[in-house]
Amino acid sequence: MADARVIPLHAVDRRTRTTSEAGAGRPVQAVPDLAAGDSAAAAAAESVDAEQDDSATTHHGADASAEPTDPADRLADALAFFQRRLSGDYRVDDFGFDADLTDSVLLPTLRPLYEKWFRVETIGMENIPTDGGALVVANHSGTVPLDALMTTVAIHDHHPGRRHLRMLGADLVFRLPVVGALARKAGHTLACNPDAERLLRSGEIVGVWPEGFKGIGKPFRDRYKLQRFGRGGFVSAALRTGVPIVPCSIVGAEETYPLLGDLKPLARLLGLPYFPVTPLFPWLGPLGAVPLPSKWYIEFGEPIETADYAPDACEDPMLVFNLTDQVRETIQQTLYSLLARRGGVFGG
Repeated sequence: MADARVIPLHAVDRRTRTTSEAGAGRPVQAVPDLAAGDSAAAAAAESVDAEQDDSATTHHGADASAEPTDPADRLADALAFFQRRLSGDYRVDDFGFDADLTDSVLLPTLRPLYEKWFRVETIGMENIPTDGGALVVANHSGTVPLDALMTTVAIHDHHPGRRHLRMLGADLVFRLPVVGALARKAGHTLACNPDAERLLRSGEIVGVWPEGFKGIGKPFRDRYKLQRFGRGGFVSAALRTGVPIVPCSIVGAEETYPLLGDLKPLARLLGLPYFPVTPLFPWLGPLGAVPLPSKWYIEFGEPIETADYAPDACEDPMLVFNLTDQVRETIQQTLYSLLARRGGVFGG
């Protein structure tokens, strides 16, 4: 088997794959460059405008998949993928990101969950920049970090540039067998400022979940109540690189695996931050790992610009604190509005 080419992070131009390219089985390149008048009529007009605006910024999961539906096309894609793997005709960047494997295998594996099971709707995708770096900051929940994976699918499938989200993960993720290797292949890296800043300077979309294990491991009774956002390291990274911060609010993940209890002794034995007890797990064994089909919304808020701050602004603890609090408050208020919009947990 031929060796894949390793492309330095700073030396690769960003490219995107069109639908036609997907059908032809071409590899995706890794991307880093690290009112007056009648009041009733006015009200009706406002209502129509609001509905139009809403539909313009809301994307339903099943509408934007780039997956071919014809069996012959699927087979051709699969054969082309295996040919590229055997010949080494694919690229891997300095972080281990394999765009071809991600687009051909990993994302298609997640897409049925996104489209059919959770029926994810995205709002505000226009707030993700078309070019250049940005830091997406989201709430974290759900016992298992499916929210991060669904956000990755959302940005890739619904953004005009089909951009990849480069997530920052805890060291536990990269210590896990299989999971750690797949995370690297998907372009994710350790949650530390040097790696984050390098990716941001290269023009990547970087995702961070500041609540960490406090967020995904919180009891179900505390659902949709944001936990502490740490010391604002993500804000410092954005200030140093001058990229916008995009608040991201996710509704639906809390109900996938409602955390009712935590077997702490077993968690310590296994080296885990918690060992979950849910309505189905561990009582049903492997079947208990099936997530409940809650209805999801993912909203990307207006970017918070950092480019106009002085180069040493990241050294100002009060500024970092205020920006961190602004991002957190924006996400919390958006969660409340999304919950009101969703209505039933499994409906819509």
